[in-house]
Amino acid sequence: MDLIAQGYGSSSSDSDDASTTNPRPTKTRKLSLQPSVQVNVAPDVSLEDPTFARHIVTNPQDTTLTVNLPYESMLQPIQGPANPFSASEVPVRRNVWAGHVEENMFSEMEFKTQQQSYAALGFAKDPSILSIAENGQSGSGKKGTGFVGDVDRAAKLEGATIWDKVPKHLRNNQNQRKRQTRGDPSVFDGDNAYRGPWATYEGEGIAAEESEAQGSSKRGNAKAGAAGSETTTFHGKEERDYLGRSYMHVPRDLDVNLHGEPGVQECFVPKRLLHTWTGHTKGVSAIRFIPKSAHLLLSGSMDSKVKLWDVYHDRRVLRTYMGHTKAVRDVTFNNDGTRFMSASYDRNMKLWDTETGQCISTFSTKKIPYVVKFNPDEDKQNVFLAGCSDHKIYQFDINSGEVIQEYDQHLGAVNSITFVDENRRFVTTSDDKSLRAWEFDIPVVIKYIAEPDMHSMPSVALSPNQKWLACQSLDNQIFIYGAKDRFRQNRKKLFTGHLVAGYACQPSFSPDGRYISSGDAEGNMWIWDWKTCKVHKKFKAHDQVVIDCAWHPHETSLVATASWDSTIKLWV
Repeated sequence: MDLIAQGYGSSSSDSDDASTTNPRPTKTRKLSLQPSVQVNVAPDVSLEDPTFARHIVTNPQDTTLTVNLPYESMLQPIQGPANPFSASEVPVRRNVWAGHVEENMFSEMEFKTQQQSYAALGFAKDPSILSIAENGQSGSGKKGTGFVGDVDRAAKLEGATIWDKVPKHLRNNQNQRKRQTRGDPSVFDGDNAYRGPWATYEGEGIAAEESEAQGSSKRGNAKAGAAGSETTTFHGKEERDYLGRSYMHVPRDLDVNLHGEPGVQECFVPKRLLHTWTGHTKGVSAIRFIPKSAHLLLSGSMDSKVKLWDVYHDRRVLRTYMGHTKAVRDVTFNNDGTRFMSASYDRNMKLWDTETGQCISTFSTKKIPYVVKFNPDEDKQNVFLAGCSDHKIYQFDINSGEVIQEYDQHLGAVNSITFVDENRRFVTTSDDKSLRAWEFDIPVVIKYIAEPDMHSMPSVALSPNQKWLACQSLDNQIFIYGAKDRFRQNRKKLFTGHLVAGYACQPSFSPDGRYISSGDAEGNMWIWDWKTCKVHKKFKAHDQVVIDCAWHPHETSLVATASWDSTIKLWV
């Protein structure tokens, strides 16, 4: 202790003298007895803010460093508990928020095999059999089986997979739906048509619709729209006036010459709304003025009804024709307007008497007709063409009710039929993005137009001088093709600006050919100048898609528009 006291004591002479004279320890001597080295038993705890940490936490297993570490950070001890599932153990586990993930080597082919085996047989091999065997458990709850699912079935079939020859009655196929056959590759359409790998299951999609249609036709369901189930309703007070004239009589008390030649007067752009016809409960698909006089307007709607409207006088609905069970796709008059044809999604085409409302006959090809058109020749008024969903154009004879010709060259549903060249030829467009010209009554294509950049053209209009075809393209453009011999595209004429992608909006020409008009998907009405191809006028016509528009042949600015908002409007 003396050595320690000397080492930690004072070296001054005054303190030595005090130690000899006074035996009591002084305050300085008491301090000298305390050791200068302190031993800290508790571990070091960093009291600094983690956001202002002076050390960089690193992974001890990293082989490269992306930052320059200080020497103190490199000598920090490894912190945190040890991982019980390290890479040295089998299987490897990775900690995640919900627990841990086991990694097993499993090829994709083996996975698909076991997946299909489980669906068909009710069992599959356990991928973690090695780790489960160590724990003395199995995936199915039975020790040492090595299978997941029905272990008894697995033992009975000795662990067979889907590729092994397993009897069908032992397969777990109670919940499996029966799939349609692949069909015959040589058959293009019909019951045994080729479906290939796209065959659907029974009770699903188009297959269910076709089977339902076939079943209803076999049962003789009255809702199938067969002949005899048609009705009509006259909405006026009297069908004939005091002179015995019906609404088919052309009115003479107007300041418009309805017997004149169309297009002799100069046309102008409509400026205001004159009248709105309401009566359809769903969207209107097509409108047609009665030929020659245009004092009546025919409309086909998605509510499966066809209505006849008065253009002058009271402007009310005159007659409703009911007989279709689904939406009406197209309507068309014959030359004198005494009869008209309606095509519907119920796969039927009906010929109606315009004046009496009687359904004269019903035609069907068991396919959906998208367009119907009478032959404009006076001596061929008993013949009409129908473009259907089976890529064919059928030529019907009204007198016999039979198909007398088929035009089968298109690769998609036929959308439009337009007679050209004094009715000796007709032009068709289809979903196959092509335009084809035919000789009437000869099923041979005389002109085929299809370019890689072409889009489908679902609607076509013929100019008043019968020289040009205005084709509504689904890339928001109207292309012009010649309607004479060569059917070439007029690249100087192109009408753009409207939005019609996905909608078969029907274009229309003014009677004098000065303007071309079309509706669009936003409810607007577009009118272009034919010579300059510039937009002459655009106005909001309807709340929804303007699907059809028609110019009155005897008035200068009278235009009718039809929309999917179930209304028909008259503009002047």
